[in-house]
Amino acid sequence: MSQPFPIPTPADWRAEAEKALKGKPVEGLVHLDADHLTTRPLYGRANATEAVFAPRTSDADGRAWDLRTQVEGDEPEVVNAAVLADLEGGAASVILSGSVLADSEPLGRALNGAALELAPVGLDAGLSGPDAANALAVVAKGSPRAKLMFHMDPLTAFAATGGSPRAIGEHLSLAANTAARHAGAYSEATFFLATGRAAHEAGGSHGQELGFAAAAAVAVLKAAVEADLPIDRALAGTVLGVSVDAEYFDSLAKVRALRLIWRSIASAYGHDTPARIEARSSRRMLAARDPWPNLLRLTAAGFAGAVGGADAVVLDGFSRAVGRPDAFARRQARNTQLILMEEAHIGRVADPAAGSWFLDHRTRDLAEAGWAEFQRIEREGGIVASLRAGALQQRIAASRAAGKAALSEGGGQRVGVTKFVDADVRSVTVEPSTASVPGHGGDACPPLTPLRWAEAFEGDAA
Repeated sequence: MSQPFPIPTPADWRAEAEKALKGKPVEGLVHLDADHLTTRPLYGRANATEAVFAPRTSDADGRAWDLRTQVEGDEPEVVNAAVLADLEGGAASVILSGSVLADSEPLGRALNGAALELAPVGLDAGLSGPDAANALAVVAKGSPRAKLMFHMDPLTAFAATGGSPRAIGEHLSLAANTAARHAGAYSEATFFLATGRAAHEAGGSHGQELGFAAAAAVAVLKAAVEADLPIDRALAGTVLGVSVDAEYFDSLAKVRALRLIWRSIASAYGHDTPARIEARSSRRMLAARDPWPNLLRLTAAGFAGAVGGADAVVLDGFSRAVGRPDAFARRQARNTQLILMEEAHIGRVADPAAGSWFLDHRTRDLAEAGWAEFQRIEREGGIVASLRAGALQQRIAASRAAGKAALSEGGGQRVGVTKFVDADVRSVTVEPSTASVPGHGGDACPPLTPLRWAEAFEGDAA
């Protein structure tokens, strides 16, 4: 008769931990993060929270998640070649940015040969989102089932650049009215992207990013209702954005936390509309002096997005910190997801993190931190008022300073940056790009300037 393995008690674990620490206190293993949340060294039934089940609800044509790529460019034929290469190479959808979004004629040439009823096309047009949405609607004319993702998101551009050509409230209203105008023609379309990416890339904490995303979602929903877009259509037409990085446990918990936050928002509007979450890889984690280890960071980020239950995952090119990724870098980003999906079978389980004492606890902690930040922003008058007054920016600046201080004091190692630094770095190629300067003059706020954590260690390479 086989003997069952003994189940150690917390006291047993503590005794072994104290032995391994050789006299150092076990309490030294407790970690406090930028949101003042505690991470303990051991989780179990004794300190468990209620179990969390937050699986993705979408199905990307039989795949677990939508493998989404980014294509940037100003020449329609060049963009078209890249779009078709991505779709033929395994991508399910694409996000476009660049001058090709300026009008329906170049955009139509850029999308020549792409079946919009099968391959969703999204836009990244910043404050010009409504104009780009109108152009995409013209290109898709005659295809009412086209899976368009207008991704109108004026708040991220306003926060990141510190200004807008019109009052930011007008930009929100214009986006909402554009959505209402196209809702009837395109039943499969989504309209808004509500993301905390600007907070994340400026050095914000997880809670600040989630709070920004929640406040942005509420802002676009209010604008949509004022534009006479039915609330159920507005909820279904809002995509939530979240950043994922190489800290994969926190990143996947953040995706799950955003799904919990959305449940509360949708419930407040009297609906149970499931969240649509797009996870994009972090740019602040990337290195410029030696970009090759970024492949590892992006793999970890893709893993986090997939395991966390994102409906779509977007990985940047590993050379992004140097310049616009070329075809090789885009291929690596695409193939990284294909390996995670088709060889590692990451998506075969609905919610792999469910049932983990630690990950369920961390998910709830981050959801509560995000909700607390959201409530703080709402007390300040909403996301627009908070940004104008600089209140949110001040809190993010404090998190940014704490993160920099932790790195300078050796609070984290980064491969190729602070550890295992290659003295003979191989160069990478990037595509030429022209930085667009957004128009200001209508509204202003203190900008959430993006950073890269590695920059302080790279000297002139950043």
